[in-house]
Amino acid sequence: MGFIYRFATICSFLLLCSFFFFQLSSSALVQQQPLVLKYHNGPLLKGNITVNLIWYGQFSPVQRSIIVDFLQSLNSPRPPLPSAASWWRTTSKYKGGSAVLLLGKQFVHEASTLGKNLKNYHLVALASKPASSGVSTAGPSISIVLTAKDVAVDGFCMNRCGTHGSTRGKTRSAYIWVGNSELQCPGYCAWPFHQPIYGPQTPPLVAPNGDVGVEGMIINLATVLAGTVTNPFADGYYQGPPNAPMYEAVTACTGIFGKGAYPGYPGEVLVDKTSGASYNAHGVNGRKFLLPAMWDPQTSACATLV
Repeated sequence: MGFIYRFATICSFLLLCSFFFFQLSSSALVQQQPLVLKYHNGPLLKGNITVNLIWYGQFSPVQRSIIVDFLQSLNSPRPPLPSAASWWRTTSKYKGGSAVLLLGKQFVHEASTLGKNLKNYHLVALASKPASSGVSTAGPSISIVLTAKDVAVDGFCMNRCGTHGSTRGKTRSAYIWVGNSELQCPGYCAWPFHQPIYGPQTPPLVAPNGDVGVEGMIINLATVLAGTVTNPFADGYYQGPPNAPMYEAVTACTGIFGKGAYPGYPGEVLVDKTSGASYNAHGVNGRKFLLPAMWDPQTSACATLV
């Protein structure tokens, strides 16, 4: 099997990236043109998509349930608005219709058999676990590799919090990696739930699910999931070079979670009156999440939930 290594990198929540974005969009002396993601005429992931999870390292049952609940919230009509499902529906405005994520198999590697310092090829090997285990689907699938807080990955905390890419064998297959930054760089990959490494030192928000590392994973997983379905094989929607797109569906809206966002301030979001936690989306099982703004191809603007 031949592999295509194409990693779309999330630097979304490093405030240096936020400064760059906002200088382009709102702070410049000369009026800037709206950011437009170009469609490169390739296939997008639409219809029913099976999502297989590969847990690498130690995750508690509660941590796993938070992430699983987030994924199941993306297509659930039950939670009240604003919801994770209403956020996800923005992806249906991209060519080809809606993407329905269906939870598939879960693989747990608590023993970290590949070690705790992973290279890119380790991520590809882990992402290939469902196929090598005989898991088959009738349609497209995404393998999501999630690494625990004590697992280092090349580039993690230096220039990325998560990535997505694809492999080429008999069929193309999309995969995602996202790491838990709790011990390694929460100020880089879990902002605004942790004090930022750079930029204005505004107080962190209170995490709605009580776990700063996992809350960061949710934000970054949301980012790469949107990028995966709208640019799965480097010929979908993006701006920049194909092997390292500068902007995709969510990275085009760096640092924005609510209206009025600016560098160091995530924008107006909802606050739970009891816990003081900040969120902008309801999910299944009473969950609340903070989800990043997504570029809307119909308006060529970043759409927020609140």
